[in-house]
Amino acid sequence: MPMIGIVVVSHSPALAQAAVGLALEMVSGTAPRIEVAAGAGDDIIGTDAVRVAEAITTVAGDDGVLVFTDLGSAVLSAQMATELAGVDKVLLTDAPFVEGLTAAVVSAAQGRALHEVEREARGALAAKTAQLAPEGVADTGAAGGPAGRGAETEDATSQGATSHSVEGSGSPASPERPRPERTPEPTVDALRAEVPLTNPSGLHARPAGMMIGALAGLDARVWVRREGGRGEPVEVTGTTALLMVGARKGDTVEFRAAGADAALALERLTTLAADGFGESDDGPAAAGQVAAGPTTAGPTAAGQPSAGVGVSPGRAVAPIVRRGPGPAEPARRPMPADEREAECVRARSAFAGAADFYRSRAAGQSGQSAQILGVGALLAEDEGLIRAAEQRIREAGDNAEYAVWQAAGQIARQLADAGSLAAERATDLRDVRDRVIALLTHPADTAPGAGGPAATDARPDRYILVAADLAPADTAGLDPARCVGIVTAGGGPTSHTSILARSLGIPAVVAAPQALTYPEGTWLFIDGGTGRIVPDPDEDTRRGAAENATLAFDGTGHTSDGRRISLLANIGSAADAVLAAGHGAEGVGLFRTEFLFLGRTSEPTFEEQVASYRQALAEFPGRKVVIRTLDAGADKPLPFMAANPEDNPALGVRGFRTASARPEVLQGQLAAIAEAARTARADVQVMAPMVDTVEEAARFANAARKAGLPLAGIMIETPAAALTAPELFRVVDFVSLGTNDLTQYTMAADRLSGALASLNDPWQPAVLRLIQGVAAAGQAAGKPVGVCGEAASDPNLAVVLVGFGVTSLSMTPRALGPVAARLKAVPFARCVAAARAAAAAHDARSARDAAAAAAEA
Repeated sequence: MPMIGIVVVSHSPALAQAAVGLALEMVSGTAPRIEVAAGAGDDIIGTDAVRVAEAITTVAGDDGVLVFTDLGSAVLSAQMATELAGVDKVLLTDAPFVEGLTAAVVSAAQGRALHEVEREARGALAAKTAQLAPEGVADTGAAGGPAGRGAETEDATSQGATSHSVEGSGSPASPERPRPERTPEPTVDALRAEVPLTNPSGLHARPAGMMIGALAGLDARVWVRREGGRGEPVEVTGTTALLMVGARKGDTVEFRAAGADAALALERLTTLAADGFGESDDGPAAAGQVAAGPTTAGPTAAGQPSAGVGVSPGRAVAPIVRRGPGPAEPARRPMPADEREAECVRARSAFAGAADFYRSRAAGQSGQSAQILGVGALLAEDEGLIRAAEQRIREAGDNAEYAVWQAAGQIARQLADAGSLAAERATDLRDVRDRVIALLTHPADTAPGAGGPAATDARPDRYILVAADLAPADTAGLDPARCVGIVTAGGGPTSHTSILARSLGIPAVVAAPQALTYPEGTWLFIDGGTGRIVPDPDEDTRRGAAENATLAFDGTGHTSDGRRISLLANIGSAADAVLAAGHGAEGVGLFRTEFLFLGRTSEPTFEEQVASYRQALAEFPGRKVVIRTLDAGADKPLPFMAANPEDNPALGVRGFRTASARPEVLQGQLAAIAEAARTARADVQVMAPMVDTVEEAARFANAARKAGLPLAGIMIETPAAALTAPELFRVVDFVSLGTNDLTQYTMAADRLSGALASLNDPWQPAVLRLIQGVAAAGQAAGKPVGVCGEAASDPNLAVVLVGFGVTSLSMTPRALGPVAARLKAVPFARCVAAARAAAAAHDARSARDAAAAAAEA
């Protein structure tokens, strides 16, 4: 590959060598030829024209030489040296010494022409100026350099001219140069990918250089923009412009690629970012959601395990199938004034069609799956979003496709910037956007989407779906008989993909960006409990996964030596109850009642509630069914119970706390449950969510008993409740540990944050010790202690929970078989040993390893 030479002229050899060393750190491939001409000999500070001339001659080639200088007399020495050397195409630059040299070395390493490298070097201060200069002081051109100064023409450089003329008087000249045109924006058919930055310093010079190097030799143009950032997309051509993106750790950047090698270009850049550009302390970690992006190549380390976050238990092994790329940004077509109202009608109709699509998908689901798909329908009917698109059509003259893209994109960025629960909705909103645009583009399509797995006829009978991210509607539409596993680069334990995967019984691992480097068709083993993934697994691993997939529950949970442990199901509707009974569940440990309330503008009637509860109770005659009262607030807001906006809803008015504001809702629900229980043959118990104090627990228990429900308990979801468990047992009949929230609040880690997924792990010793204390309190009081959080679905963690003294485990029905099989393989004494070893560990990984060793000893 052609490459220019670079000469560094400095008064100080130490300064020159240090600047060159820094610049070379930014190059991931072959570096350009660099010669240092520094000092005046024998440690004398100064410059020597003869040394400079020799350096120019050494690096000279057909592609030219670029000369950097530090102080005033160095410029004179360099000018004289160009005459002494007699080399064509030598260019002296007034670029900043350190920043300019760094930019030039990276740019030259990509084989760019002399004048392009010099332009990049001159613009190298733009990023610093933009950050530090007072507003209005710095005016930068599109190339990153000062306004009004652009690149020399190719003709000038080809004749040996310099940035500052050295002919004639030898005095520097400062000719005005034409300002270059703005870099064209990505084409409308460009592929796109969104990826979080996980490396400590974000998009600084070294990652910028690596990105440029990754594109060397590809027939592709790539642009990058920070989500929520200002300005136009920046083309990935030089470090100067990339530094102007201003992306830091935790930011999400969007890549757009066009050209024959666009897919490969996106794959290389997303892989670099997912790996933290080699800088992340703990290796790859997902700090947010990857929105799209085709990925195919990349070396697979056969049999080398890596890890994400297990969010849906079970093991699977099958070939990889990839999710297709999302749609590109639509082209803008200016609409004549007399056609804009009709275009608004077209847009509104497409939103309605998307809402119908979500509802049709929800109709085939139950419980949380139906609720999540209902969120999509609500977003598609959101008047704020629809009116924002219509405003763009009416006022800016945008066509419907472009208006929807821009309106939804702006709101999605605001949600993503808000973080926490709002950020989770950003992914859902983008899916709505893509489906609306699909309907606008292909009105006859009844199942619009943003890309999916490979074509059905090309898929193997059983496969593991690997994707940057999955939309809820796409996940809900998967066939568990064929899609036997899911791996995503982004997401967290409570993302909608995770929840739906659990409800479908599909093993799933999230926050695993390394999986994007495995080629399609690669055989992959995943453990949805531990988060372990292994490409090209050996025969023993494959056989074990196949055996695990066929495990069934016979209806009785116990250890190998006969100690009983009730294995129950989590349900959210009557349909879920049918599924749970079919899997042999011994009863229900958590009946979520939100399905009746979500998406409504008014409270469901007494009759509606009674009918729904009776349908579910009918599936479990003579068996325990624990009904949880309404868990509203936080990620389950209810319009008819709207309260004042909260900065942090997870720490706000939620669960039982809503009873203080709306006591009649709780009273009505308890009355309906009691009426349903009166004619049911199930053993009905009730519990309240989010109870922290003895006073709250007593108030709920009294309300339940007054309604005619004698067995009342609470969920323990906060450290406060766990630490006061002995006192709580004095006023309630049982407790159930909600490990999802207990982990979130104990570790102070938002459970919707992919970046904090490693903290949101129930294997964290602090969480285990709280569970241990609650179980001990239950034993002392002689009252049951259950676990109904996702921890109960992990077969290995189930061993530990039983060892603590937990009396029941409640889980997704499809986890019953694997959990039962694991418990039946371990005697109770080994469960106790595993529990003690896990609680004594210093971190989550050590807890897993210690428990496994103790259970098998």
